[in-house]
Amino acid sequence: MFALAYAMSGSRWAAEDIAQDAFVVAHRQWDRVGGYDDPGAWVRRVAANLAVSGVRRRLAEARALVRLAGRREPSYAALPEGDGDFWRAVRRLPRRQAQVVALVALEDLSTAEVASTLGCSQRMVQVHLQKARVVLAQRLGLPAEEVDR
Repeated sequence: MFALAYAMSGSRWAAEDIAQDAFVVAHRQWDRVGGYDDPGAWVRRVAANLAVSGVRRRLAEARALVRLAGRREPSYAALPEGDGDFWRAVRRLPRRQAQVVALVALEDLSTAEVASTLGCSQRMVQVHLQKARVVLAQRLGLPAEEVDR
């Protein structure tokens, strides 16, 4: 089983898992499988199917990662050099306020999208954002409207 799984998956570690999983499936279904003329052939077919499924899954995951990586530049690359003071001030905010500011400023999310991301109400996001803006304006010595990045 291991050799078959290794030949099909190309990975020693995946092959070990595939072989074990095939035997586990056979064990769980032994009342049916044990009555077959060649139970070993059935287990080999299960191992082959598991190997193919694993390869397909890894390919799909790799394609998804490539699509995701190509979608846009990482947010940190887009931060202007002069914003260091701003982000240091954001990091000093209470955790939830800092999260809200980062999601709004970096990801350009609406308050509804931030609420969904953080698992809280839209009104709570608005409250955190307003409090954060006041504190940031004070810490940075700016009028509150300039903190609305």
